[in-house]
Amino acid sequence: MNTDTLDPKRILVVEDTKAVAFLIEAVLQVEGYLVEVSEDGEGGLERVRCVRPDLIVLDLMLPGIHGMEVLRRLKADPETAGIIVIMCTARKYKPDYDQAMELGAYAVLSKPFEREELVEVVRRALAGEAPMGPHIQFATMEGRVEVSTAAKSRDRWYYRCWGTRGSIPVSGSRFVRHGGNTSCVELGLGEEILIVDAGSGLRDLGVELARRGPRTIHLLITHTHWDHIQGFPFFAPAYIPGFKLVIYGALGFGADLKSAFTGQLNREYFPVQFEDMRASIEFRHLEGQGLEVGPFRVFWEYTHHPAATVCFRIEAGGKSLGYVSDNEFLYGYQGAPGQITLGSEELVLHRRMVSFMTGVDVLLGEAQYTNEEYPSKVGWGHSSIGNASILASLAEVRSWVVTHHDPDHDDEFLDRMLNATKDIMSGLGSRIPVSHAYDGLLDYLY
Repeated sequence: MNTDTLDPKRILVVEDTKAVAFLIEAVLQVEGYLVEVSEDGEGGLERVRCVRPDLIVLDLMLPGIHGMEVLRRLKADPETAGIIVIMCTARKYKPDYDQAMELGAYAVLSKPFEREELVEVVRRALAGEAPMGPHIQFATMEGRVEVSTAAKSRDRWYYRCWGTRGSIPVSGSRFVRHGGNTSCVELGLGEEILIVDAGSGLRDLGVELARRGPRTIHLLITHTHWDHIQGFPFFAPAYIPGFKLVIYGALGFGADLKSAFTGQLNREYFPVQFEDMRASIEFRHLEGQGLEVGPFRVFWEYTHHPAATVCFRIEAGGKSLGYVSDNEFLYGYQGAPGQITLGSEELVLHRRMVSFMTGVDVLLGEAQYTNEEYPSKVGWGHSSIGNASILASLAEVRSWVVTHHDPDHDDEFLDRMLNATKDIMSGLGSRIPVSHAYDGLLDYLY
């Protein structure tokens, strides 16, 4: 009960649902408060000037001006910044709660609420007492995934492609055989899991890994362009306690590795924030000469692509896999592939790449453009099939699996590209097996 009958506290209720507004008004009037009601954000801001309330009960989802914007304006104005604001919402999303509290709300009430809860939070606020904590039960992502504690042991070194597109995911009947997810590859040996790139394919992989149960997962990132990190906010293990994620990336330009990842979970872009991820997550920059992850030895080399981009050479048990997703090999070269040798002048800036990939058992390597497309794509950071064939041939890889397919290339187009690539390799005198990667491809190195 409001005991200050000589100078009763004034409360403004800003609520567009009449039944809810009437209920709040009635409850607070019984407690002795002077209550006025406004049905929208703009009217509420006008009434603040007239009523000069001691406290505002503010709905989040208002017509016209959103409740969060009303709160922002109130707290930004020195004349109204000191008014106590209690927000009410039927939305049980933690980002809404976090933003309201950051903007200066005293508390956030979840609708429907009990009469006693409303009275108590108003009393405490006007008495200058600390709030009792969140009056809201948040929805989480953890309940959306099926978690199994049965781990799957694999004693052979395998790789599995979960995303093989570049630039942007695609879907539809024209992309069924190759798939439409962006870059993501899983490597496994025994209980060790190593992932390369976190494109949209990471979502499906995350569902599978969640079923295997908590473990440490190492994630290698070639670079932080969207198509290589956009799956991270949807990676189920990141939300499950007991998982540990170690994310590696190169030192480069712009935002650091952690900022690039966590920026995707800004509340302006995504309904869940990085702080809501319940796994242990660690970011490390690639430094030194190499990295050991369980049975794997990981090496890296910078590629010719905008931003700080690397490729990887991964070795275990006497076998090796090369992964180069974004690389404009022989930048600008449009001549015949057969004219390039290890001694060619055009190869000067790319000789380290050839050496780095020499002899790998499997090259997962891009060839995004046809030779006809490439002249209009010079400088975009990707190779023609002719130039990529030169890399595979000079490096004498054991097999070449072409990945990072262009989103404009459907299954039929990619079939023609593969035939053209095989013709180029044959013209180079190479017997290296060439195939296309596709979402779901599973193969073993031993």
